[in-house]
Amino acid sequence: MAQIQASSDRPFAHDSEIWSSLKYAIAASSGFQRWQLEHDTQLHGLRLEQQVQRYLRETLETLAY
Repeated sequence: MAQIQASSDRPFAHDSEIWSSLKYAIAASSGFQRWQLEHDTQLHGLRLEQQVQRYLRETLETLAY
């Protein structure tokens, strides 16, 4: 029987590189840029990472309906 590694046992060495690439790809997308324009006043002072996280959260919440 094959063993499945717990998430805490997996190596995360490249995760930050992957997240960085993904974050910039999302930020370059037309959907994200349109979302930024619609939420301009709410995003003032937020780092790009915070904006992308918020965009993903709101997008997933919308898709859940």
